[in-house]
Amino acid sequence: MAHKTRKIDIGGIKVGGGAPIVVQSMCATRTADVDATVSQAHQLAGAGAGIVRIAVDNEREVAALKEIRAQTEGIVLSVDLQENYKLADKVAPYVDKIRYNPGHLHHIEKSRTIEQKVRWLTEVARDNDLAIRIGVNCGSVAPAFLEKYPGDQLTALVESAVYHCSLMDDYGFDRFVVSLKDSDPVKVREANRRFSERRPDVPIHLGVTEAGLPPDGITKTRLAFEELLAQEIGDTLRVSLTLPNERKHEEVLVGHRIIEDVAAGRFISVPEFGKGLNIISCPSCSRVENEKFVELAQQVKELASYAASYRITIAVMGCRVNGPGETDDADLGLWCGPTTVNLKRKDHKLGNFKYDEVLARLRVELDRLVAERSEQTN
Repeated sequence: MAHKTRKIDIGGIKVGGGAPIVVQSMCATRTADVDATVSQAHQLAGAGAGIVRIAVDNEREVAALKEIRAQTEGIVLSVDLQENYKLADKVAPYVDKIRYNPGHLHHIEKSRTIEQKVRWLTEVARDNDLAIRIGVNCGSVAPAFLEKYPGDQLTALVESAVYHCSLMDDYGFDRFVVSLKDSDPVKVREANRRFSERRPDVPIHLGVTEAGLPPDGITKTRLAFEELLAQEIGDTLRVSLTLPNERKHEEVLVGHRIIEDVAAGRFISVPEFGKGLNIISCPSCSRVENEKFVELAQQVKELASYAASYRITIAVMGCRVNGPGETDDADLGLWCGPTTVNLKRKDHKLGNFKYDEVLARLRVELDRLVAERSEQTN
């Protein structure tokens, strides 16, 4: 597929400018567990991941990353900093790309401006021969843009990305890609179309934030990606599925299959998809605070199956980074801590429950929602 975007180098991998679309994935192992993370990095690369992403949240994980880098020669590594942009200079010697989230810059080092923080990131990247991903997520759009575009999260998402691109321009840094992610495939398509029109020069990383469990997660991802890829929008992509560690490489296989199918003109048609029960769950990653999260997501799906015909959204999040914000819009939200699960109804917290207790309370709340929906249709 021909692309209008410029071509950039990420650890020797070419992204954009007509290069083949690069499929990537993210390690779900704890970064401090060097052996497990090295094994998974090789697992993902072996399945065809051109870029492997690793999360780093603290100094201990920086030390682990150094050893991981030493044992993954030949694998292109990206580091995901989320709320920890201050670690950029420490991780830079061991990776090929830095991902930062514009929505997580405002509450760190409040004495420094957003512009100063981004300038510093570009300097770190330039000094260490790195690429950057500006990763904007629906659940963590910077407050300044939400305030500027009240009630229009999609515009806030796009404008945040465009603004950070302008900062890169101002600082003379052009080795970057942008991602605009949501859990709704319709919003993913619209956000990326709008951004592509505004910045046709910038390579785009496609993703759905919490596609969820297969097979629905695969369907949701295809619905988000197929039209965009057919319109030549998207230079690299990641399929985010809720999977146990030993199956994490399936994300990569699905990504390649989508690219191949679009190139061959094979598209899915699911006209009723998304009109009933919608279960959102984030991909397992190193920030998951209890490995029971994946099992819990599957249990929620099974428990809620009786409500399949009702337009109800249940979100299951595995960590504190995405959990609080990305459950606010769900009818029922569960975000998982080390020993307890926070249960919410929209942005109202219902309480903390042990992993083996939360399903009973979830059933009560779901029964209540089903009864309300039934009354509304009668």
